[in-house]
Amino acid sequence: MNAIDLKAELKRLIESETDMSILESLKTLLQKTRLDKTMKEALTNRALLSEEDIKAGRVMDRSELERRLK
Repeated sequence: MNAIDLKAELKRLIESETDMSILESLKTLLQKTRLDKTMKEALTNRALLSEEDIKAGRVMDRSELERRLK
């Protein structure tokens, strides 16, 4: 079964489902999956930017950080 067939089957199953709790669960599952991908992308981008800062020497030690926070 390829992706197109699977989507068609899922659509058919969803269309025939009448239990609202199942439909809400499916909705939550699908939204969570999108959020996880978005979160992963955001964290990966932050990590890459941090690596660039470290390589460029844009770092500070703890005492400098404490001074800036005051």
